Amino acid sequence: MNRIFALLAALAFAATAAAQEGTLKKIKDSGAITIGHRDASVPFSYYDDKQQPVGYAMDLCARIVVAVKTELKMQKIETKYQLVTSANRIPLMANGTIDLECGSTTNNLERQKLVWFTITHFVTANRWVAKRTAKLNKLADLKGKTIVSTAGTTNIKQITELNGEQKLGANIISANGHAEAFQMVETGRAVAFVMDDILLYSLVAQSRSPKDYAISPEALSVEPYGIMLRKDDAAFKKVVDAAMVNTYKSGAINAIYDKWFQKPVPPKGINLNVPMSDAFKKVIKSPTDSGDQSAYK
Repeated sequence: MNRIFALLAALAFAATAAAQEGTLKKIKDSGAITIGHRDASVPFSYYDDKQQPVGYAMDLCARIVVAVKTELKMQKIETKYQLVTSANRIPLMANGTIDLECGSTTNNLERQKLVWFTITHFVTANRWVAKRTAKLNKLADLKGKTIVSTAGTTNIKQITELNGEQKLGANIISANGHAEAFQMVETGRAVAFVMDDILLYSLVAQSRSPKDYAISPEALSVEPYGIMLRKDDAAFKKVVDAAMVNTYKSGAINAIYDKWFQKPVPPKGINLNVPMSDAFKKVIKSPTDSGDQSAYK
């Protein structure tokens, strides 16, 4: 009987140890989790007027932290914050600097070779913003023009590829952040800024004269957003995915979405007034972490 008890105890210990390998073990040992966030991806992840990271993705990550704390049976986990950019977010995840990346990061098959993603938390599309007077409504209208996008994004990669494939002869330049890219359009250094449409709507809403800008009716691609985590960490992903699925199935996602997309958000009290898309409603009904664009059509 003692041998059986010892065997069961050993199996239980092994199962617990296995569950705490990788990120879970890192959090357990350090007593802290590090969240990567953005500084200007309104309303997903950005600084408020107190220089605190806030946003829709940040609220979802806060729920994940609670789930991790429950899984590890820890009374307290310190949440640390690390500012990331489009260019360095994947390297900082891969090298262990951050444990979750809570922003507006597109989940695609190419990135899944380097990192993993949890359940999709938003579905957007790749479009461009330009001055309304420029009348840049379709891709062919960008021929020979100077176009900007943010360094390290899927958007700049796609417009560069399309530029070659469609023989547009456009001059593609990169910016260090979304705000800088939009400013280039404001000041005439570029005629169009190619980016996810939800981020463009946010930038236009915050601009001095929103009515001066138009976002293209033509979409270049579908962009599913996911919270990023380290690759090949199945134990951590299981906890993170369960927290996201619970947020959807419990209906908690509705209040979180309304808070950031249908109500005034800090610090300027701008209401984006973006209703939940049919594509995202589909995700809520049938949660997926797919990086295949066709899964969202």
